[in-house]
Amino acid sequence: MTITDGRPELSTLAQQYAENGFVLVKGLLSKEEAAHYRQRSHDVLAQLNRTDDPTWGAARDMTEAPTKLQHLHDAQFYDAEFSKLLVDPRFTDVAAAVMGVDNVQLHHTKLFVKPPENGSPFPLHQDYPFFPHTYHRVGAAIFHFDDAPVEKGCVRVIPGSHKEGPREHSPEGSYHLLEPSFDAATPQPAEAGDVLFFTYLTVHGSGVNTSDEARTTWLVQYRDPSDPPTVKTHEWSLGQGMMLRGVDPTGRSAV
Repeated sequence: MTITDGRPELSTLAQQYAENGFVLVKGLLSKEEAAHYRQRSHDVLAQLNRTDDPTWGAARDMTEAPTKLQHLHDAQFYDAEFSKLLVDPRFTDVAAAVMGVDNVQLHHTKLFVKPPENGSPFPLHQDYPFFPHTYHRVGAAIFHFDDAPVEKGCVRVIPGSHKEGPREHSPEGSYHLLEPSFDAATPQPAEAGDVLFFTYLTVHGSGVNTSDEARTTWLVQYRDPSDPPTVKTHEWSLGQGMMLRGVDPTGRSAV
């Protein structure tokens, strides 16, 4: 779906999301904005000099060669530019529309950089088991700050998989699915500035970055504040509970 005059057709996006469990919004950010955020992403990671590698144990079985991954939780607490993007109506209006709600609350964010040649993959999974909620009004948006073709390990999805509800995941090496096979998922190549929205019940994963350039993305997990979690998770996420659009009608503090 392409942005027209900077605004998507929200009803059409919501229909596609309801049917497929995801929608790729083309050009939500301009190429210049995407390049700006790409640079900020790499700068903040270099500044913090983190050496931890969040590659899942289950992902190491997807390739023979060792892989690497860089990440940062809650980038908005390290760079104000990310805070601005969190409340940008171009993003929050789509998040609200696809969930069918007025209010959007932050759950957490993760900045990911897949290094060139050996950027780590993610096996197929739902996000549900990591932070289950009562009514499943929880979603994600992946901002692409540079191009993400198949060879860069783009996101892959199983269209319509959200309709089957929560699935049983293997906890070994992080929660992942043993079926379907990774090859059964449909690649979602994206360009810099595109944003992929999907529900936390949509089966998805991503491949190895075998290209000679890094793949830079920012994952924002959000929810309807009226949808309570069934278990307390990600309590260490400093931004959890922040309102990105509208108000919290429950009056609850961040949980």
